[in-house]
Amino acid sequence: MTTHAGPSAVVSTTADGRKTVPGPRGVPVLGNLPEFGKDPLAFFERLRERGDFVRWRFGRTPALFIAHPETVGELLTEVERTFDQPDLGIAFRTLLGNGVVVSKGADWRRKRSLVQPSVRPRQVKSYAATMAECAVDLAERWTDGQRVDIKREMAALTQLIAVRTIFGVDTAADAASIGRAMDVAQQEIGAEFSGIGAVLPDWVPTPGRARVRRATAVIDAEVSRVVARHRDGDGERPDLLSRLLTAQDETGARLSDREIRDETVTLYIGGHETTSSTLVWAWYLLSRNPRVQEALGAELDRVLGDRDPGFDDYARLTYTQAVVKETLRLYPTVWLITGIAKEGATLGGAPVPAGTRVWSSQWVTHRDGRWYRDPLEFRPERWMSAGEGESGGESEGSEAEEIPEYAWYPFGGGPRVCLGTRFAMVEAVLVLAVLARRFRLDVDAGEIHPVPALTLQPDRDVRATVRAR
Repeated sequence: MTTHAGPSAVVSTTADGRKTVPGPRGVPVLGNLPEFGKDPLAFFERLRERGDFVRWRFGRTPALFIAHPETVGELLTEVERTFDQPDLGIAFRTLLGNGVVVSKGADWRRKRSLVQPSVRPRQVKSYAATMAECAVDLAERWTDGQRVDIKREMAALTQLIAVRTIFGVDTAADAASIGRAMDVAQQEIGAEFSGIGAVLPDWVPTPGRARVRRATAVIDAEVSRVVARHRDGDGERPDLLSRLLTAQDETGARLSDREIRDETVTLYIGGHETTSSTLVWAWYLLSRNPRVQEALGAELDRVLGDRDPGFDDYARLTYTQAVVKETLRLYPTVWLITGIAKEGATLGGAPVPAGTRVWSSQWVTHRDGRWYRDPLEFRPERWMSAGEGESGGESEGSEAEEIPEYAWYPFGGGPRVCLGTRFAMVEAVLVLAVLARRFRLDVDAGEIHPVPALTLQPDRDVRATVRAR
């Protein structure tokens, strides 16, 4: 590693020759925040055009953008050792509290050990029937020629799956109440994170922060009511909340009521927000790619015939899985990862000054032509193993084997990889299989643009016509 004196700062060179270069000139006090806030995805794309290591400023905080999979992997795997979890703002903390996503050190390790058993493969298998049943109920309400708002339909579906699997309740009213509050909160979190609120002290009142507090109060009341119902109930329940209520750490201690609240909200966001968005983007992409839609239908006919899928079908639905993976590549619901460098932090062998906020964006790395052939094309076959392909035929090659580790990281990675990864993948695949076996959705013409809120959301309603297969 070598360093070079430049006009504005030291330029570090990593062991493989990648240099840290300056980003666009910012403004006093706010740095590059105005440009970032206007369009975060486009901002990261412009940084990538400058290189794999680009300096910028998030307000007064020095920031470093990274895009190379090897370095992204270092950031993800070194978190807790040489990189720390950043403060994501008062709006974010108001909603998620101090759950496993934001907690640190020993507190994070304890919480992860208590939450992880609830989402292990054996437990996810027990939730699969609920996922499929909810999707079947929706399919039975759809009719040929019906006009639907896919965004609204997928949100209602995944909300219902979430309240049944996480909270163990079984009414649409519960799902709607929590869902409306979650929608408000996540929109305001996204707005604050990329706006002036990102640099305002916590004590400064803003309309957005007030809306987050009101939405969080609704969520807290619903969670408290459901927790009380569980504590007063008899016998064991199979839902996630019941497992959290009985989980014990190595000392025999259980999660407090506040910790239960934080973890159920975190699981809800992972089980509803991310899957709902993924399904909307999948329908959008399928509607614009008839060849892929036809290949998906062929696999569903071959594997399922005239029946609905169960958990045991998940492994056999390889093309359906590939459709979901390719959707997550092009429209990753989690669109950025960030961490704070500690003393002694390095990336690629080059030192990163303590306090530097390091950023990576799935949106940018997932669309990089160095790692993907025709990176803007929706081609699920790129994820198929050699010998697999459309409807079980031969694949186009072994592109999946050539894609570097951490060139695809929609669920993060390393020790803090999303605990709900398997839950989300199984849910998306089973829901898509249930609905796509019966219907195709012809999405209205016109491009839909992504909006980077808490998750990557469509910028408008997604209207479509239901067509029976």
